[in-house]
Amino acid sequence: MSRLLVVNADDMGLTPGVCRAVARAHEGGVVTSTSVLAVGTAFEQAADAVRQAGDLGLGAHLAIVGEDPPLLSAREIPTLVDRRGRFPLSYRTVVARGAAGRIDADDVAREFRAQLDRVRGIGVPVTHLDTHQHTHLWPAVARVVVDLAREGGIPCVRLPASARRGPLGSGVRLLAGRLRRRLEGAGLATTEAYAGLDEAGHLDGARFAAALRRLTAGTAGTAEINTHPGEAGDPELARFAWGYRWADELDALTARTTRELVNRLGWRLGTFADVAGTG
Repeated sequence: MSRLLVVNADDMGLTPGVCRAVARAHEGGVVTSTSVLAVGTAFEQAADAVRQAGDLGLGAHLAIVGEDPPLLSAREIPTLVDRRGRFPLSYRTVVARGAAGRIDADDVAREFRAQLDRVRGIGVPVTHLDTHQHTHLWPAVARVVVDLAREGGIPCVRLPASARRGPLGSGVRLLAGRLRRRLEGAGLATTEAYAGLDEAGHLDGARFAAALRRLTAGTAGTAEINTHPGEAGDPELARFAWGYRWADELDALTARTTRELVNRLGWRLGTFADVAGTG
């Protein structure tokens, strides 16, 4: 039997160019699912693209980090923002504040609920939840995400993974193990394997192929590859100092050789609805 592969494009709504790239990667490539950033400046373009796509799986890319401002005011979520009402730029700040007990889970729940409501307003069923910079690996944030999924009848939550050596990889694996147990206890689905965190922003054709072969060598029957396609020369991406090679990812996702490899290695493309058995 073939195994199920979800190719998910994150950051839908970040810029109009990212929205167009995700649509292209779905229409002419292997992307089957996307995660929409409710705080993104191009949210309306993302919503239109998802509605027009028809069979593109929809997730909510919940954010408490990043360059874009929250939906709620600083008065409503004081432990998540600075004096200007802005999120921190990095997950590292979230981890440090969380470890110091300086993040109120109720603030996270309020902001995430507002973002999820906005994504639900697109009018397409939400198949999964994940977070910007994978902050739901942190237990306090994970608890909120799991509660929102259960309350909203959303069947899946992303489970990131890392094969890196050193403290970062070890930390991800430790937290991912805890998250998997939390998801299982809540009766929520996720993929058995994952790739994309280690390769984030640099998932060109060679790295996509390597990631897929690594997944194929394992025993998982379901897997996600997490991607970040964008347009070459998109001026609105210049404000993000991430070093991402957005256009290289778009090229890989739309290459004929990529689809051929997926088929040759025995995977069938699907969405998180298929992972949950509701597709």
